[in-house]
This record gives sequence, structure tokens and C-alpha cells, in this order.
Amino acid sequence: MAEQNRWGVIYSINPGFLKVHKRWKKIRQYIEQKGVQYDFVQSEAFGSVERLTGMMCENRYRTIVIVGDDSALYDAINAIMTHREQLPDDFAFGVIPVGVGHDFARFWGISQDDYEEAVDRIIERKTRSIDVGCITYNTEGREEKRYFLNCINVGLGARLVKITNDMLRITHSSKLSIIPIFARNIFERHQFNLQFQIETEVVDGTYMSVCIGNALGYGQTPNAVPYNGMVDVSTVTRPLWWQMFEGFWLLGKGRFLNYKNVHPYRAERVKVMDVGKALVTLDGRELVAKHPAPFVVCAEKEVVNFIV
Repeated sequence: MAEQNRWGVIYSINPGFLKVHKRWKKIRQYIEQKGVQYDFVQSEAFGSVERLTGMMCENRYRTIVIVGDDSALYDAINAIMTHREQLPDDFAFGVIPVGVGHDFARFWGISQDDYEEAVDRIIERKTRSIDVGCITYNTEGREEKRYFLNCINVGLGARLVKITNDMLRITHSSKLSIIPIFARNIFERHQFNLQFQIETEVVDGTYMSVCIGNALGYGQTPNAVPYNGMVDVSTVTRPLWWQMFEGFWLLGKGRFLNYKNVHPYRAERVKVMDVGKALVTLDGRELVAKHPAPFVVCAEKEVVNFIV
């Protein structure tokens, strides 16, 4: 069992990102400078954060800190939710954002550019009980559950995430990845026949993208908050190709809901009956199940403490 005030720190490595490694060294130095007692492990492979977080949960760490991005937080929250019964009553987790994609940290005003403030917040340890998104689906006759903090993407949003991750593995640069991603998708406006139920309303039609958000949803669900027991849904119908520019511009400005091709909803429960051949991702991670629909999405209300 871990000492009461000792942090369990997990550094999610991003191969090839030299800046991330340099930043981690500075973060460690600052943590030690502040006199924090901690145990540290480094993820050795893609997706290993979930296993390492599970080990720390089993050792009953009171505070677990993820040094990483949204994908690392996705792995961590799945381990935390699986081990809820083993956690101390005052358990809380925090994040020091590094790498590419830190939308959930941004929701709370935790900046990647100021790691000292992120560390100071964790030392101060102000916590808030937050909602955790949950998707329930069947695979090979078994009911499965996965959890998310930010959002589920279906269709174009999911493809953008997948292409971004592929480009980052090649370029190791978010800036160099933007142009080919934008160019590829400005003309490839694939549509999918989707059917889902939001509360009692059945929505059945052809859409380019759907986002179900527990938080900002990479700008697609900008009004979603992870403490009201509800999820926000944004559906996007296919625009004319030149209207895509307006959509990306509004997305970047945080005004995506002003886009005329977006239709927003808010609900406690969303049942998705059919996604056709659309790709599905959770917090940037591709859902393993090849044919997950039908599936149910909801927010489990205030089930874990997050250090804000």
C-alpha cells in the first residue's frame, strides 16, 4: 500500500517527440524542487497506461497523476473505473498535459504551456467530483463497457482523429500534420446512414459526423460540462465543399454550434442503433469492436474526483 501523501505518477511516452521528453525532465525537477514524494513509472508501449494505472489503483494510491494527453487520460480513466471499489475514499487523479491533444485539461484551464501551475494545482489538491462518459456495447455475445472523459466521435470526426495520429507518427509535429489533414478532408465529405435515439426522439438520417461529448469534444460540443449527468450531441449534415471552410473556422473559434449544418441535443442517455460503416473513436482512441452498434452512451454522474 502506498504512503498516504505519495503521488503515483505515470508518464505517457510519445516516441519521437523530443520536446516532450525535455519537458518531462523539467516537470520531474520541479516536482522534486517542491518536495513532493512520488513513485514514477513510464509507459513502455502504446496503451500501457491503463495497465500501469490499474497497478497503482491496486496499491491504493490516494493521488494518481497522468503526465500525458487525452489518449493517456482515456486509458487511465478506464483503469480507475474498473478499480473503483479498491480506491481510497479520498482518491483523486490529476493531469499534467504534455504531447498532442489535451482537450479535457483545457476545459479546466490547465495549460500545456505552464507545467509549474499544473503541478502547483495538484499540490494544492482542490478536487471536484466529475461525470465519466460510458459506452455499453456487445461484442462476441458479451456486454462490454468503456469509459471516456471527453467525447465519442462517429464518422468524419473519428477519421480526423485517426488521420492526425497517423500523421503524427510520421511527422512528429502537430503543425506539419494540419495541412495534409485539412486538404484530405475538405474534399472527402463521406456521409453515413446513422440511426440513434436521444431520450424519446428517434433520429434517422444521413450524416457526415456525430459527436457525443462529456466535455468540449474537441470543440464539437462546446457547451458540454462533466458535472450535470448529461451528454451533449452534435450531428453534422453534409455541407457544400466550400462551406467546409466556414465549419473549420467556427470549430477553431469555439463557435461550432453556430454552423448551420450542426444540430445540437442534450440528453441523459443516447442509444445508437446503427452507424453503418462509420469509424468510432473514444477520446481519440479507435473503438476495438468492429461492429459496436447498437450501443448506449450516458454520463455516470460525479463518480470520481478530479484535481482542478
